[in-house]
Amino acid sequence: MKHHPAICFGLVNQQEHKTQGRIAMEMEKRKICVTGAGGFVASWIVKLLLSKGYVVHGTVRDPDDDKNAHLTKLDGASDNLKLFKANLLDYDSLRSAIMGCEGVLHVACPVPTSAPADPEVELLEPAIKGTLNVLRACSDAHAKRVVYVSSISAVLLNPGWPKDRVKDESCWSDKEHCRATERWYVLAKTEAESAAFEYGKQKGLDVVSVNPGYVLGPVMNPSLVFSTLVLLNFLQGKYFDVPPVLESCAPNKFWSVVDVRDVADAILMAYEKLEAEGRYICTAHNVTTKEWVEKMKRLYPEFTYLDKFAECDFDSRTSSEKLQKLGWTYRPMEETMVDSIQSFREVGLL
Repeated sequence: MKHHPAICFGLVNQQEHKTQGRIAMEMEKRKICVTGAGGFVASWIVKLLLSKGYVVHGTVRDPDDDKNAHLTKLDGASDNLKLFKANLLDYDSLRSAIMGCEGVLHVACPVPTSAPADPEVELLEPAIKGTLNVLRACSDAHAKRVVYVSSISAVLLNPGWPKDRVKDESCWSDKEHCRATERWYVLAKTEAESAAFEYGKQKGLDVVSVNPGYVLGPVMNPSLVFSTLVLLNFLQGKYFDVPPVLESCAPNKFWSVVDVRDVADAILMAYEKLEAEGRYICTAHNVTTKEWVEKMKRLYPEFTYLDKFAECDFDSRTSSEKLQKLGWTYRPMEETMVDSIQSFREVGLL
């Protein structure tokens, strides 16, 4: 049966209209907000999202700050990245950034490089109240899912956990113990994560959390963050602020290490996978300080390293089995260290 040309033209126009409408809907669905977009982990999330065609709303303290300049240079940023000036304690600024987004990846949280003078103001309030402000804005924006980026620290500090049992997502750091021992960052992440789940339960908001371990990997700018500082100190024969440890024993801490790029993959997976729910521990390699340094010595013998270690008396071994069942994989630790050192050199930290 032949169609009249006018009818054919009408059918084509109708089909084009449907196609354009479907594309518009898909683009709208792919609009996502990343809080603290200029941070170490969040920058890699933004890069990943842009590479997959997402439209990204990134919150930063100051869009014009040089610390955020690397974001605007990412592939796709000119078309698909918009930076919003926002503060976790300013609800209206968060709401402006989140409106129109179908999902939010809440990464922003202060990470101190030294003991806070006022932990309530510097850590607890931004973490807890800031998270609740983000979630309220998500409710107003009718966001479909929120991924809260917590920390392995919200899992590890539980004195009552059986010593011979690997810690999984059912393990929570003990809040009273954290407060009594002044582990303020751990307390802040634990309180904020539990508050996020409670809010989601009460308001019907889909909340998933990812709990990364100690995050290493290449940096995008020369701003010092905790993980960068630790690795640089190791290359100088120091342990945090302890003098060169050629004269004394370094604490042989237990580390659950993961690559920043693998963390970004895990966070996006937790957002995109419909079956994702609850918490996801995101760690790849369980090593002591001594084991870590020995790996670095083999790769970069030219640096000065720690050479005396105390006994490791705290095994904080964790399992990412739940995340791996979701489809997550990770890089070898040696690859992470090589790429970290190379990036340090590229940005002038080494």
